[in-house]
Amino acid sequence: MNSDFIREIDPALVPKKKLSSGAEIPAIGMGTFGSDNYDATTIAHAVEQAIRMGYRHIDCAAVYGNEKEIGEVLSKLFAEKVVCREDLWLTSKVWNDSHHRVEAACEATLRNLQVDYLDLYLVHWPFPNFHAPKVSVESRDPNARPYVHEEFMQTWVAMETLVAKGKTRHVGTSNMSMSKLQLLLRDCCIRPACNEMELHPHFQQPELFHYVLGQGILPIGYCPIGSPNRPERDKTPDDTVPIEDPVIADIAKTHRVHPAVICIKWAVQNGQIPIPFSVKPEKLFSNLQAVVEDPLSREEMQVMKTLDKNCRFIKGQVFTWQGATWEDLWL
Repeated sequence: MNSDFIREIDPALVPKKKLSSGAEIPAIGMGTFGSDNYDATTIAHAVEQAIRMGYRHIDCAAVYGNEKEIGEVLSKLFAEKVVCREDLWLTSKVWNDSHHRVEAACEATLRNLQVDYLDLYLVHWPFPNFHAPKVSVESRDPNARPYVHEEFMQTWVAMETLVAKGKTRHVGTSNMSMSKLQLLLRDCCIRPACNEMELHPHFQQPELFHYVLGQGILPIGYCPIGSPNRPERDKTPDDTVPIEDPVIADIAKTHRVHPAVICIKWAVQNGQIPIPFSVKPEKLFSNLQAVVEDPLSREEMQVMKTLDKNCRFIKGQVFTWQGATWEDLWL
């Protein structure tokens, strides 16, 4: 066991949420997007620590560039019987440059993660527009174009085929607007089980959030504490900092925890599944601990509801097409 490993939490204590299929998903996961700040080995090591601590939900993606290293960790933990495959929820995502080759992309992910199936496979963005790793905010794909529903449906049909072939148990969406989801739900055969979206106290997306829940789709929330270490290309001068919000800070003092922990508690109690990222053992542990003890009161939850500032951090500027602004991505 690693010398920097700290405490464990019984995975049975971690709450679960039920999907429309009847399957259960742990109410908190570990995100693995850190490729702009950490190498793949560091992130894989953090995944190992997280699973040993009691995490049973790992959110991956091909574009993060670390699935091979995470797969080596998973293989090791399966061999050591730290966890068995059926007790682990694994999510991955098809990247924008693979919308036309979904099955091949999924098979590459399965090989890299060294598993036979995924629990959830998402379309990472609804556009085929993409960028190289670590680009600046000025970078643009010269072939970028607006959302074309007919093209997206071709990708979605390929996603549905993966379910039929047993390569993933569920499929879902990510970074979708309500109008795009409405079109998908109108035309799909297999409905998305989850929609991954930015959700934190300063960006609560109430209209989309309630629409998703009303359609029987579970919202998975990324940037749950505001992602203070997000790539520089995703930062703008007008951005707020949820963990510095004085109201959240006051609630944190009452609970004697860091404000980030309050953001995690709020997320789970609000109905979304947060997927915070960290490579630091003490933060990994406090995030998991947040969901098993000392919940926020009804009054605290009501106060948190008033903190929405409609401040989107992951604006997606690098995915825009000629003449478009980042706001056009979210129409």
